[in-house]
Amino acid sequence: MSTTADPPRTTLPIVADGAGVGVDYQLFMDCVHCGLCLSACPTYVENGNENDSPRGRIYLMRNVTDGKIDLNEEVNHHLDLCLQCLACESACPSGVQYHKLIEGFKFLHNQARLPAKLSWMQRQMLFHVTPHAGRTRLALAPIRLLQHLRLDGLVNALAKLMPRSLREMHAILPRLQSHPGRLPELLPAEGKRRARVALFTGCAADAFFPQTNHATARILQRNGCEVWIPGNQVCCGALHYHAAQRAPACRFALANVDAFQAQSVDAIIVNAGGCGPMLKDYGHLLGSTDAEAFAKKVRDIHEFLIELGPIQPEYPLPIRATYHDACGLSHAQQIRKPPRRLLEMIPGLDLVPLMESEMCCGAAGSYTVTEPDMANDIGRRKARNILATNAQAVFTGNVGCLLQIARHLRPHRPDLWVAHPVDALWASYSGDIPNLPPSPS
Repeated sequence: MSTTADPPRTTLPIVADGAGVGVDYQLFMDCVHCGLCLSACPTYVENGNENDSPRGRIYLMRNVTDGKIDLNEEVNHHLDLCLQCLACESACPSGVQYHKLIEGFKFLHNQARLPAKLSWMQRQMLFHVTPHAGRTRLALAPIRLLQHLRLDGLVNALAKLMPRSLREMHAILPRLQSHPGRLPELLPAEGKRRARVALFTGCAADAFFPQTNHATARILQRNGCEVWIPGNQVCCGALHYHAAQRAPACRFALANVDAFQAQSVDAIIVNAGGCGPMLKDYGHLLGSTDAEAFAKKVRDIHEFLIELGPIQPEYPLPIRATYHDACGLSHAQQIRKPPRRLLEMIPGLDLVPLMESEMCCGAAGSYTVTEPDMANDIGRRKARNILATNAQAVFTGNVGCLLQIARHLRPHRPDLWVAHPVDALWASYSGDIPNLPPSPS
């Protein structure tokens, strides 16, 4: 009697710099094709194409690995449409490690594809400007000035003459506040010191929303934390890593491990939901004891404050608000309740539920540039759900989400406050209440 052997558990070849990138064949077999991930996947929900679902992409990757189909442009297109939001992992009852499949597969097969899909200008902006806070601030300075002079309407008119790739990059720009300058390297705790923490300020987040970093630092001080802000910290490396550019991602990671000296602080605080998962994965990325020690100290600002026990904010913020779960928080880090608990502490704030709150908004790092059509479809869906709440404000804990959501709300509710939860929390701590839009009827 003949029996059919199980598929071999082989590891695909190591690529990149020999740091252990590969895909274990057994990861394909963990998927039982139940389909419970389908309703959680933004691309499948949007177009109903099974190839654009997690289960469909696993079939495609496995068949390419087995040599049954070629890795042609059609297959690559379905894989490229994946936002890597990891909503499928949250929904999966079998514990399929989809992120290891899609990331490993892209490292193995698609290292040059993403940069090749971009124009020269897009490549420069994504990989040589955005990951450097100073360069990004410099690039945004003319826009900030024109907005201050109320001449941004002229820029918007001229933007219509740009190639689509540049129009998309321009369209996502928010109204920029005046940059308050760099934070000092050391900020003392207010009252009795409860912790000594380091603050990761990021690159794009610091350039687009510097007020959020300042609010984060002040909140930590108010809660008894001495705050150290290393001046030699750099980008977390996520943009490069998710573009299958492992070597520069590792360089950024090594620089941060050296800069933060994890043993000298109680926690390393990050307020960007997209950076947190990357920072927490440095141990796996670099495979060193120093990187492991760094990763163990990383805490998202929301989870850290709840663990610490936050001081009650006192100034009322009388608004109707809703909250969007950034994928890097809800799916990659399983942080859902802490941001809501902090918002619910604010006197007068009425936090209302958001339909499909954990559905990706379509930002996903460079996705708005590489896949603008799908990003716009998903962004418009998110905007419709937010508008249906009749909220005056929407809060979310990631810079990409803030940019994407504000962009798609702008045609309908340009006055709606789109902000990070810590911006609202600091307003309630400080009494510096922003001008709020009226509640829609």
